[in-house]
Amino acid sequence: MRAVVKIIKLAVILAMAASLAIEGIAAEFLSGKELKTLVSGKRVYLSIPGGGEFPLHYQTNGRVDGSGEATGFGKFFRPNDSGRWWVDATKLCQQWKTWYDGKVFTIKRTGTNEIAWTRDDGYAGTARIGE
Repeated sequence: MRAVVKIIKLAVILAMAASLAIEGIAAEFLSGKELKTLVSGKRVYLSIPGGGEFPLHYQTNGRVDGSGEATGFGKFFRPNDSGRWWVDATKLCQQWKTWYDGKVFTIKRTGTNEIAWTRDDGYAGTARIGE
């Protein structure tokens, strides 16, 4: 089972890295307040290769849920984790029970409901904000 979890983590990391061809996009950095308003109570759909998405639910109480309702590759393994999220200055922070080792994300708005994110370890990608 641990091998499957490691494969899932690697697949998600590679998917996020592969989805980052966003050079040249006019992006807007968000203030901490804007960032909190943008994600609080919303689902953030991470883009994954093959046109799929992986939803993360940023609850208003500071909890974040990766329920495994993924499309594409994630659909077969149903990755699932939960943790907490907060905003520190202009960065979105999250700490999962098993995913990402508490990485920090910088978010740029690239459209009305679209964002580009960069993790503090260099991985980056895009996502859309849903309800």
